[in-house]
Amino acid sequence: MNTVLVTGATGNVGSEVVLALAGKANIRAAVTDVEKAKGRLPPGTEAVRFDFEDASTFAGAFAGVDRLFLMRPPHISDPKVIAPSIEAAKAAGVKQIIFLSLQGAESNSIVPHAKIEKLLLTCGVPYTFLRPSFFMQNLTGQHRDEIRQRGEIFVPAGRGRTSFIDARDIAAVAALALTEDGHENKAYTLTGSEALTYDEVAQILTEVTGRPVRYANPNLVRFVLQKRREGLAWGFVIVMAGIYLTAALGRADGLTDEVPRLLGRAPITVRQFVQDYRSVWLS
Repeated sequence: MNTVLVTGATGNVGSEVVLALAGKANIRAAVTDVEKAKGRLPPGTEAVRFDFEDASTFAGAFAGVDRLFLMRPPHISDPKVIAPSIEAAKAAGVKQIIFLSLQGAESNSIVPHAKIEKLLLTCGVPYTFLRPSFFMQNLTGQHRDEIRQRGEIFVPAGRGRTSFIDARDIAAVAALALTEDGHENKAYTLTGSEALTYDEVAQILTEVTGRPVRYANPNLVRFVLQKRREGLAWGFVIVMAGIYLTAALGRADGLTDEVPRLLGRAPITVRQFVQDYRSVWLS
């Protein structure tokens, strides 16, 4: 079996990739704190210290690795920070890099994902770009407390429609690319089967949880100021604002058939996702 290094292994997508790879590959989880991560990883998963900003962690993490699942940590907005790890992966003999990019990254030079794609296109290692639409898990992650405590979704997406995708579907596609041949030098735009406004998402949350949830629809300035008050770093806030701006401009509603084509089943819907994670907003 291939040995796969999964970066972001305890995050929304990375943790699902680890689960999807179970029994299909030797899994090495790249984490910043090995002891802390052990309790969050499935049994049998090897944890290794890895830090994009510490080159001394590269050799041990990449030793014997066949394929790499690469994702940009949210706090890193400068793609140049990622570049040394890509070169280290190449030097270590990694045969393929599967990169968690972003829907529309190929035509949106503002987001750092686009610049990382360019690095991978020129590094000489076969790549697979996964370009997912908006994560449903954002609702259980960064927006959990505002939904649970204030009964609102606070994003500057206007009235534009957004195509959402469950991280479990992304992980299932990633597992294919990490364990099967035939996905080299390809890009997959991954979406669910529906594009919804945030008003519609709020309505689904209201119906499933039994608690009223509204879409606040803040303007961009109000959003940025609020997230800064919450303590988020400027770089992270600016990337978030840029991503939600694409929705406000009506550029986040595109749907593809890549998930059903690759997985042989329909994508998970927003309603199913909310039903599966209902307790998150009620605890």
